[in-house]
Amino acid sequence: MEHTPCTVSDVMTQTVVAIGQEARFKEIVETMEQWKVSALPVLVGEGRVIGVVSEADLLPKEEFREANPDRREQLRRSDDVRKAGALTAGELMTTPALTVHAGDTLAQAARTMAFKSVKRLPVVDDEGMLQGIVSRSDLLKVFLRSDEDLAAEVRAEVVGRLFTGSAEELSVSVTDGVVTLSGRTRNTALLPLAARLVRAVEGVVDVTFDLKGSEPQWTGPSAVSRNFEHW
Repeated sequence: MEHTPCTVSDVMTQTVVAIGQEARFKEIVETMEQWKVSALPVLVGEGRVIGVVSEADLLPKEEFREANPDRREQLRRSDDVRKAGALTAGELMTTPALTVHAGDTLAQAARTMAFKSVKRLPVVDDEGMLQGIVSRSDLLKVFLRSDEDLAAEVRAEVVGRLFTGSAEELSVSVTDGVVTLSGRTRNTALLPLAARLVRAVEGVVDVTFDLKGSEPQWTGPSAVSRNFEHW
């Protein structure tokens, strides 16, 4: 069974394009275009991250140029007017930088990106030194795991551990990342926990059941959804 990506260190890119705080506006744009990235960490000293310059930080300069009077007044009341007149990375950057650690889980990184509406995060150590970068596409790599690999992990880590007395009566199949547990079990009280554990396996898209037990009887995923709507 392949190693399951669990932390940021499993998927991050270690080679990172970064700039210093004295980098000029045009240099920043050229660097983004050359390396096809939408944001750049800003470093000081031997590599400590102090901020990030993104495309969103650069756009006010263009927007402010032709803004109508109402929009100019709105800009004056926001941070955009400062960035519209900025010339260097130190003036443009968003600080403090949103970062993650290599040991953070993929779920933690995904939540930070979602809540803060960013596409990538610098990865730093405990001293704030740059170690890599992780992007949205990196986090989605877990869904490239094969169905066979997912099935093997669910059998070993969920069915084999949770249903110790009836594991031989359960079968696991996976199609396009959707796990189906089928067969028979007397431990029906464990099904909600099984659903949570299967969904926690990196790369699983969803889980369905086609199980028969003592009470109630399961005949397909629709029966499960009716009996366990609170999952």
